[in-house]
Amino acid sequence: MKKIKGRLLTLAVMVMMLTALVLSGCGKKEESAEIRVGALKGPTTIGLLHLMDEAEKGNTQNSYTFTMATAADELTAQVVKGDLDIALLPANVAAIVYQKTDGGVTVLDVNTLGVLYLVSGRDDITGVADLAGRTVYLTGKGTTPDYCLQYLLAQNGLSLEDVTLEYKSEATEVAAVLSENPDAVGLLPQPFVTVACAQNDALKVCASLTEEWDKAADDGSSLLTGVTIVRNDFLKEHKKAVEQFLKDHKESADFANSNVEETAALCVAQDIIAKEPVAQKAIPFCNITCMTGSEMKEALSGYLKILYELNPTAVGGELPADDFYYE
Repeated sequence: MKKIKGRLLTLAVMVMMLTALVLSGCGKKEESAEIRVGALKGPTTIGLLHLMDEAEKGNTQNSYTFTMATAADELTAQVVKGDLDIALLPANVAAIVYQKTDGGVTVLDVNTLGVLYLVSGRDDITGVADLAGRTVYLTGKGTTPDYCLQYLLAQNGLSLEDVTLEYKSEATEVAAVLSENPDAVGLLPQPFVTVACAQNDALKVCASLTEEWDKAADDGSSLLTGVTIVRNDFLKEHKKAVEQFLKDHKESADFANSNVEETAALCVAQDIIAKEPVAQKAIPFCNITCMTGSEMKEALSGYLKILYELNPTAVGGELPADDFYYE
């Protein structure tokens, strides 16, 4: 009888252990996933580079596949079709995708704050308020840099009657104007700012539009460049894996800010910035971050509201609802 009881006890223990192993295995499967991530070749991806490198080495819990693109519409099309699970996009483009998918995406984080700077050789320009009577060279009429500058002009009591905006098709064209005439004023993003200043010692950064925005805005908004979105269908099926991605992304962004030399090498390897010395100088001014939760919602919703007031189509015609923000 004792032998039978002993065998039953042993059998019960074995069953419990097998059950625990099965449940443990299921848990691990749920916590990790194959995640397809899309990103642009620009500042918004710099904070992702360490994660990309770690994933390639097999050091991540999730299994990641990365797609790099040169234009945002390449990524948005893949998100809409379901070919990407997570994408790093310009902040206003994320709002447009939200509208196109009937609320089918959620913003996980802000990955990059403002990367726009006023560049000139002049000593009498230290902020947007000093642009009265000047001509500013910039790219993209009707794009976010244009809207952001117009907003800041208005916040400083200036209008388009006070400042002339001269539009160019490429940032390199703006840089060329500044190179030929250092007394001109240009609005450039990083890393073009660093390149322009390196090519002409007479040029310097006169003002950061991110800092100008912080001084002008009283609504908690921030000047933003990029955000990270996830398809809601994927989020529902793999919430723990998405949470793990957020941890990975934050660690990667922190690495970019604290390990500039290594990140510069990764920038060159991924063809984001051509030369390491340029990358090393530009990275500290790219405002790389991983802003989440209520802070992200306040900064992003305020930014989108300002763009909406300037031109509703810039954010997809309507402001996103609260479910746009992951909290």
